Amino acid sequence: MSRSGRPRFARNRRGEPIDPVPFLVSVGLAFMLAFSIGPIYGIAYGLPLSTSLAASGVAFAGIATVAYAQFVSGAPAADAGPLPTAPRFERLLYAALALGVVLAGLTLPLL
Repeated sequence: MSRSGRPRFARNRRGEPIDPVPFLVSVGLAFMLAFSIGPIYGIAYGLPLSTSLAASGVAFAGIATVAYAQFVSGAPAADAGPLPTAPRFERLLYAALALGVVLAGLTLPLL
């Protein structure tokens, strides 16, 4: 912990303090989804459990890396004020489309 009470990793690439909560929440959800859904679908596709768990770990590591780049290293400073609405809406739209693609992909074993 630093003197301000925030964890030391909670700084962006410019060294400014950031809010770590969005990163921690997204990584926690990624872990939960990768290891609760991944092995089940791996087994449904005929993979052994160890391979399914390894693939879930790789998926989680990839998601955690992207989340770190978005929410920690590229984040604006905590005291920078609110972000403009257009980029926030655009990110939300892309996230919704990505989630739709993932959910559609999860239905493939059901066909």
